[in-house]
Amino acid sequence: RMQKALTLKIELPKLPDIELVAIEGLERLARAMGAPAEKVAEARLVVTEAIINGLEHAGEENPRVDVEFTMTKKELTIFVRDYGTGFDPDTVEKPKIAKKLAGESHKRGWGLQIMRSMSDDFRIDSNHGGTRIKITKLLS
Repeated sequence: RMQKALTLKIELPKLPDIELVAIEGLERLARAMGAPAEKVAEARLVVTEAIINGLEHAGEENPRVDVEFTMTKKELTIFVRDYGTGFDPDTVEKPKIAKKLAGESHKRGWGLQIMRSMSDDFRIDSNHGGTRIKITKLLS
C-alpha cells in the first residue's frame, strides 16, 4: 500500500548540471505518487531555478546546496538551502517584461519571479549564513 508521504534529501556539490540529479529524484517521487504531469513540469522549473540560484550564491566556503522534497498526494514541499552570504529579497527589483524586451533589464530577479509565480506558497529566508527557500506546490 502507498505511503502517505515520500521524502528525498540530497546534498548537491557545485558541479555542472548537478540539478538534473534532483530533477530525476523529483520525477521518481512524482511517478510513485501519481502526481499530475503539468504540476510536475512546473515543479521541475522551480527546482531547477532554485538550485542554480543556490549554487551560484553558495560561496567558496561551502559550495553546495541541500535539497529536500516531501510529496503527498495533495502537495509537494521543496526546500533548497545554500550556505552563501545571503541577500535581502526585498532589495531585488521585480523584473519588468517591458524593460527586458527593450534590452534595459539585467537578468537578475527573474528566477525569484518564476519561483513565486509557479508556487502556491513561496518563502525565502536569508542571512549571512545562507539562504533557505521553501516552496509549496499543490498537486490536487
